[in-house]
Amino acid sequence: MIAVPSSRRLIASQTLSTTAASVTFSSIPTGYRDLVLRWSNRYSTAADYTNVQVTFNGTTTTYSDTTVAAFAGSSTFSGRRTGQAYIDRIYVAGANTTANTFASAEIYIPNYTVSTNKPLSGFSTVENNSSTVNIIAATAGLWSNTSAITSIGLSVPSGTFDIRSSFYLYGLLEA
Repeated sequence: MIAVPSSRRLIASQTLSTTAASVTFSSIPTGYRDLVLRWSNRYSTAADYTNVQVTFNGTTTTYSDTTVAAFAGSSTFSGRRTGQAYIDRIYVAGANTTANTFASAEIYIPNYTVSTNKPLSGFSTVENNSSTVNIIAATAGLWSNTSAITSIGLSVPSGTFDIRSSFYLYGLLEA
């Protein structure tokens, strides 16, 4: 189990007992300064990996992201996208990876209740116990909307999150 500093409070968690096309954290309370969402997951489609798509408050407009990723060996990727329906390039392991190997990720959302655009930083890893599919990625995202974040949705472009995928939402208290 990951040690959590006392300034973090678990708001909600979900561990899937059946596959699911999406996971949503809704009715996120105010009273925290920042949010942290951590997960350990894989998805059902026969592929090495895919992206987790992140949305806020059920909206599918005005997202942008920039990602830098290193893949197995010396392959790298960097890219920027604007005007998207979600933030993605936060990676999840696919069904082609080693059985029972889950990807891990964390997104940090500062000042989720203030009346400004909402940035996030995300970090993800996919490990395959081999040299063919290993990824580490850093993503900076922006939701160009001044509404407070009251829900967070996670989905994959096709297939489902696998059984035993787990998701934890924390609120960070003022220091």
